[in-house]
Amino acid sequence: MNTIPFLITIDTEGDNLWQSNAEISARNARFLPRFQSLCEEHGFKPCYLTNYEMASDPDYQAFARSAIAGGNAEVGMHLHAWNSPPAHPATDRGGKAQAYLIEYPRAAMQAKIDFMTKLLEDTFGVKMLSHRAGRWAFNEVYAELLLEYGYRIDCSVTPHVDWSGTPGATAGGSDYRRFPDRAYFVDPADISKAGDSPLLEVPMTTRPKYPGWVQALKTGADRLRGKRRPASIVWMRPRGGNARQMIALAEQRLAAGADYIEFMLHSSEFMPGGSPTFRDEAAIEGLYADLDELFRYLAPRCEGLTLADYHRRLTRGADRS
Repeated sequence: MNTIPFLITIDTEGDNLWQSNAEISARNARFLPRFQSLCEEHGFKPCYLTNYEMASDPDYQAFARSAIAGGNAEVGMHLHAWNSPPAHPATDRGGKAQAYLIEYPRAAMQAKIDFMTKLLEDTFGVKMLSHRAGRWAFNEVYAELLLEYGYRIDCSVTPHVDWSGTPGATAGGSDYRRFPDRAYFVDPADISKAGDSPLLEVPMTTRPKYPGWVQALKTGADRLRGKRRPASIVWMRPRGGNARQMIALAEQRLAAGADYIEFMLHSSEFMPGGSPTFRDEAAIEGLYADLDELFRYLAPRCEGLTLADYHRRLTRGADRS
């Protein structure tokens, strides 16, 4: 029996949010069945981490209800604070700044989490257990609120990545360079450390592209040129033509004794023109060629689990209610 879980996480959100949109559309929902079929073909079970516009879209609602009913997928929460009700104009700023939820007052954070949790649970008829923060921004207040609303899994941490130079409404994002790269139950007083809460952090599968000394030389050279660039990171994420790189990352993590591999993509990236990376039909066909190659490599080595399945595996027989 395969014992290393392969966890597929999809940030399920509106079309091409990399560009400014007067109105956010959700046409990419119509392109998800093809991806779901590929996952089922290989025995994998995606977790669709769903935001406001997708939860409100009839096509996505029908798709997700069917996938849940068949036991072939999970729906969780993905919260884009800047366009998720209730409005908080002082921080939302009309969505132009794409504010991090951690920039809002605690009461506004709670109101948005409350709204989204109830919307998702009422729409899909299942308890929300899994979550990923919009734009990867997470902190102790956020963790406390997730626990209050009964969430049991977060997957917002991106090891080795510093988002502090990526602006929101008033500040930068989270710095995860000193966070673990393996799953751990969070200490609510310090989310970078393991504790005894029931909230399981499942960090993304990433690794530095270069050895530390090479990255230090590159950073020093950039500093001399007056530039500041983030460290180069390899993700378990399609970029177009990077199947072999993702397989090499999986090989490295498996050889290092990883207890899971976590993949991510945005739902809009399955639609031609839904993202800057996959602009047309040819790019989408290339994406599916990469996915098929990666999934064929992983299928004999990994077991398809949702995030909730993985949490249940780790807590079986343990008291983490």
